[in-house]
Amino acid sequence: MPGAKRDFLSISLGFDDEQKEPRKRQSFWRVWKRLSSLQRSVICLIIVLGGLSALYILPAIHHGNKLSSEDAKLTKDKRQAVDKVAPENGSPFFKDKFLGQGNDNQQIQPPQAGVPKLNKQDDLKRVAKQQIDEYNKRLQKHKPGMRRPPQHKPVVDRPPNGGGEENQPVDRGADPDFNVDQHAVPPYDYFNQEGKRTARQEAVVDAFRFAWQAYKKYAWGHDEFHPITRTHSEWFGVGLTIVDSLDTLVILGLKPEFDDAREWVATELTFEKDKDVNLFEITIRVLGGLLATYHLTGDDLFKDKAIDLGNRLLPCFNSPSNVPFSDVNLMTSRAHAPRWGPDSSTSEVTTIQLEFRDLSRVTKDDKYENSVMTVSKHIHGLPKKDGLVPIFVNANTGSFRGTSTITFGARGDSYYEYLLKQWIQTGKTNNMFKDDFLEAIDGVKKHLLRESSPSKLLYIGELLGGRTFSPKMDHLVCYLPGTMALGYKNGLPDDHFDIAKRLTETCFQMYARMPTKLSPEIVYFSQAAQSKEDLIVKAPDAHNLLRPETVESLFYMYRFTGDKKYQDMGWTIFQAFLKHTKVENGGFSSIHNVKAGKTTFRDKLESFFLAETLKYLYLLFGDDSSLIPLDKFVFNSEAHPLPIYSS
Repeated sequence: MPGAKRDFLSISLGFDDEQKEPRKRQSFWRVWKRLSSLQRSVICLIIVLGGLSALYILPAIHHGNKLSSEDAKLTKDKRQAVDKVAPENGSPFFKDKFLGQGNDNQQIQPPQAGVPKLNKQDDLKRVAKQQIDEYNKRLQKHKPGMRRPPQHKPVVDRPPNGGGEENQPVDRGADPDFNVDQHAVPPYDYFNQEGKRTARQEAVVDAFRFAWQAYKKYAWGHDEFHPITRTHSEWFGVGLTIVDSLDTLVILGLKPEFDDAREWVATELTFEKDKDVNLFEITIRVLGGLLATYHLTGDDLFKDKAIDLGNRLLPCFNSPSNVPFSDVNLMTSRAHAPRWGPDSSTSEVTTIQLEFRDLSRVTKDDKYENSVMTVSKHIHGLPKKDGLVPIFVNANTGSFRGTSTITFGARGDSYYEYLLKQWIQTGKTNNMFKDDFLEAIDGVKKHLLRESSPSKLLYIGELLGGRTFSPKMDHLVCYLPGTMALGYKNGLPDDHFDIAKRLTETCFQMYARMPTKLSPEIVYFSQAAQSKEDLIVKAPDAHNLLRPETVESLFYMYRFTGDKKYQDMGWTIFQAFLKHTKVENGGFSSIHNVKAGKTTFRDKLESFFLAETLKYLYLLFGDDSSLIPLDKFVFNSEAHPLPIYSS
């Protein structure tokens, strides 16, 4: 009937005054006065019960709102589930999720037949209490003064001590493929290693402190240190030695030195520099160093600096082809090819992917990974010689320089390294990288692998002009046995490990057969049957730059085999560094001639000696495999550990 409206309260109580006053709206007070005392009591009871329920729920909600932003993120999935609690959500997943027994990848399922429904009020209170209790337990896992683990943690199946932990929500990035397996594991207490280090590790720590103190005294805040003249020089103007060494300070447990370095980063490090930088070098050393330190410490300072730098490097990818320019100005964002010609080094444009992909995971912004994946896909599609690539590629045309050398040494080396490591970083889900790596190793066996005379040392030569074999092998190639051993450990063919063991022996002989027990930068292997010496060292190649590649491979071989001969090899090399490259006034320096009876210094402490060489020696001499476990981290080309993701 038009205009006739029933009073909601009178209808809900079961009586209707419409017959008495069909067209007159009744006031609430009149209706209330006409109710019986029993009816009024029922209404009051309902109101009181509702108020009591609110008193239970609101404090829990208020407490949840007071969580820190970091921990609010960690509990995001749980609070969303609390907000959606309803009787129909009484599935087994709901129970398991909040008891820490569920699979975080599951979705809330509709109610199943025969499953009792939950009481909304009781379960809201129970879930809120469980959420608070769980949060308090997580806080208790961290000692006073320790930072919480970073939000993006490596894939962890169990804590280093072997105990189990309840699952935590999967953290999702900007893309469904950005899933990271995260479990609540006690963070490794890097700054509490006293009594855990071996004697050889203590010796490495002493060597690092010796170099660090000299750098701090004479070159603090500058890129490179010259220990003979006690001067310094700039390359990028970003305190390169400090930033490159940050995660080494953490891994070696050097808290006072790390605190000094962190303060410098917080107060002095800026990328607002009118300076051209090499995309590859600043990515592996500075971006990689900042990201690794963020992952090891959870300190947002390093993440923020990494984001700033990553954004300044993106203009390199605005080339006519899908190959990035090699250089960019940090302030003006102007990117360009190198001054010496139109080509970029193949290794340089393909050894930035680990870092930019990790930056996308950290920021949940896929623009960084998309940029480097475009490069990877482009290189993947170019013609190769049985998986082997020339060392130059043009950023304008996107093509290889067909007449350039094929080598696993300078300008080619880390292309192959990052094929394997990207496959591992992505949880072994992107088989494009694995397939390219396998094809490349088959190409090595077909074109580059030889034995020397008379000792039959296995080595990897080069193809000059892409065609003519040369028995030349850079010390840089000595990363490869460790990389191949890593591939074998992740399921690649057995013969990869056989090759890795023989190449490791060859790389050690490049040290052991020199008068100083230090390797030259380049050796040539004898192919003549009547030769008495396997190794030929030319005068321009006899210098030693304190490089890490051989001790890097020794570290992998020891981790995978437990054979202490690899530790002994590393100790021999370390003793040679102490004897021939240590500078009395402080620090270590590269030397001119490893074959000379008396060494002469080149007056330069390379940042990678602190970032890589001493770090790998420290890890090699330890017996704690939970210190940077190789199923949770993958090292970039500058030995900065980055997390392995699930996809």
